[in-house]
Amino acid sequence: DRFEKEGADIWFAQDAPGLLPSGTVCPNCSSRDFDKEHDILDVWFDSGVSFAAVLENSESLSFPADMYLEGSDQHRGWFHSALLTSVETRNRAPYKSVLTHGFVVDGKGEKMAKSKRNVIAPEEVIKSYGVEVLRLWVASEDYREDITISDEILKRLSESYRKIRNTCRFLLGNLHDFTPARAVEYEHLAELDRWALHQLYQLAGRVTAAYDACEFHTIYHLLHNFCVTDLSAVYLDILKDNLYCSLPGGASRKASQTALHVILASLIKLMAPLLPFTADELWGYLPADPSREESVHLARFPRLDPRYLDTPLAEKWQMLFQVRNRGLKMLEEKRAEKLLGNSLEAEIVLEAPEQLFNLLTDNHSVLEDLCIVSRVTLRKASGGPELTPAAAMDKLQVSVVRTAAGKCERCWKYSETVGESPAHPSLCRRCAQ
Repeated sequence: DRFEKEGADIWFAQDAPGLLPSGTVCPNCSSRDFDKEHDILDVWFDSGVSFAAVLENSESLSFPADMYLEGSDQHRGWFHSALLTSVETRNRAPYKSVLTHGFVVDGKGEKMAKSKRNVIAPEEVIKSYGVEVLRLWVASEDYREDITISDEILKRLSESYRKIRNTCRFLLGNLHDFTPARAVEYEHLAELDRWALHQLYQLAGRVTAAYDACEFHTIYHLLHNFCVTDLSAVYLDILKDNLYCSLPGGASRKASQTALHVILASLIKLMAPLLPFTADELWGYLPADPSREESVHLARFPRLDPRYLDTPLAEKWQMLFQVRNRGLKMLEEKRAEKLLGNSLEAEIVLEAPEQLFNLLTDNHSVLEDLCIVSRVTLRKASGGPELTPAAAMDKLQVSVVRTAAGKCERCWKYSETVGESPAHPSLCRRCAQ
């Protein structure tokens, strides 16, 4: 009560009898004589001046600290006491930056407590999901707010981790016969491979910027979306025919493998701080390269060729991907009507206004793989005024018919060239070669 009324300085102004209630007796020895303890260091002053002991007496650290890291309650605690003592004695703050985080709560947003029986121990998570999923949970949450954890969240993150890992496994599996010495020069890569490297260049820039800003949840979303959307759903889906069915040493396959190698090595480096065990394991299985560091954790973040950034190419392929999406939607409708099974059973007819027709004609050779069908036929729509790209896309007409050609038992495409080779009557011309 007196502290609240008169302030903390009462400790220094009063002697022991003046601080104690009248008639105070020790319950152990019944003495009425008390001494006031003087060997006390205020805990906030003690932690506040820790920079003097930790930073100024270290060969490997320097004053001021790059960062002070603690919970959001330390704005009025450690961060504050350190700021006051350092400015008073060193005429500057003891840190260049401060990072604060919230606290872990359960799936309902309630603070974890043993009494509520809502605590999830790290050991339980590791036993059920592995330590990498626990790390991914930490990285995926916006730590500036209170952080939620529950079995449902962990299951969802376990699936996300599996998608990232399996995408990397696919990349690795298709590099089994590749060596960096076989890499193809950038200017000889196919446009689709260059598009993938453009996406990678943008990803690397965004991820490294997010690391600089300590926005780890942004990094998680960027890496996950790149693996699931840019790679698995688009680039790798289109590339499978080339990787599986082209000549092992063919120019187009080697070009794609070159892009896959750059993408995988870069991905491993970018994920390494968040998924250290997964990244180091993947690193050990990369194609042999004597110039590569022994561990990914000894490597630097990727420094990519600035030529990879090709905005005009990306804009062009964005149009082609819109055509692909229209084609895939129509194929899905035909499958739902039981008119098709595999998309390779189909032929697609694209009827487009002139400017879109010209784009498709210039890229006719990639449209079959783009839409994953056995044939694409182009027709020019009649007449009409000059259209914007969006309006031209709206006027695109897509029709699907079941092919009458024979099926190649090697690549599963349907082609009129099946049976041309007497030695291989069940193969198309490419596969016979």
